[in-house]
Amino acid sequence: LQVKSENKKTIWNTEEVPEGSEFDDTWDPREKPEYEIFFKQHVGTEDVFFGMTGKDPSTACCEDIVIKIKLPETKYSDITLDIQDKVLDLRTPKKKLLLHLPYPVNSKEGRARFLSDEETLEVTLRVSRKFDFINSS
Repeated sequence: LQVKSENKKTIWNTEEVPEGSEFDDTWDPREKPEYEIFFKQHVGTEDVFFGMTGKDPSTACCEDIVIKIKLPETKYSDITLDIQDKVLDLRTPKKKLLLHLPYPVNSKEGRARFLSDEETLEVTLRVSRKFDFINSS
């Protein structure tokens, strides 16, 4: 299969390059921080007691992704955070995290808060998915 390129000198098309690869610097000596990924869904009594909406506890029915990143000895002002549709890029003077997200997110609707007593950055991102028979809300 031969792919035609606009420029004869290019090796591959931009569609073939994974999103976020421009942030991936393998020579960066900063260590990767510890992190956890949680999935969050909004449920009401119609879900819990009656099962009316068809939601189940799987990640396919979750609306948000919550990422908790441990950043010891870090000030909020030292954190640089960039969110793309499928990538989270976090950088501090001592730590660097390039995280390919499990689901595409709406990068414009995210929230981040720094819990200074826990030395943790908590990032909440809204999952962006197409509606189907599972994702109906």
